[in-house]
Amino acid sequence: MTGTGFDPAVVRAERDERDRFLAEHFASPIPEEQRDGFGGADYYEPAARFVVAGTFHRSSDSMAIRSSTGGTSHYRSVGILTTTIEGRSYGLTVLDDGDGGAFLAFGDATNGDTTYGGGRYLRIDIADGAEVTIDFNRATNPYCAYDEEYSCPLPPPGNSIATAIEAGERMNRT
Repeated sequence: MTGTGFDPAVVRAERDERDRFLAEHFASPIPEEQRDGFGGADYYEPAARFVVAGTFHRSSDSMAIRSSTGGTSHYRSVGILTTTIEGRSYGLTVLDDGDGGAFLAFGDATNGDTTYGGGRYLRIDIADGAEVTIDFNRATNPYCAYDEEYSCPLPPPGNSIATAIEAGERMNRT
């Protein structure tokens, strides 16, 4: 993995903003009665080795994705992100977030140990056929990690990374 253009101060600032959202915003997934005791999410230290390059290939497919509550929902795949992590090649499905953006729902060897068991999310800035920076330091827990009332999409088949991605958000401390 490589860390081209990596700035840990920017990652920390984004985390501070997320923590403020989780603690204060009306749309926070943390139940209101638990927000006063919320001291911030738990994160791995930012590390340049968890910033990798990938290539995005646009496609448009509808797919049924399992959810954290046991059901399935239909999501639109916007394409495949190809990358190599620790010598292993991956073709990861990128999903439409419904708000004009895209996200990668992924699993890795940390799930259920130091990170949420259902996987994590990573917003992706995409450009067809172009190189894309994948910064796992920005990986976050889905809302269902904070409140099981939320139904969150689980990583689609094929979005499981064999190595431990010790970057981004860990299990919450609420």
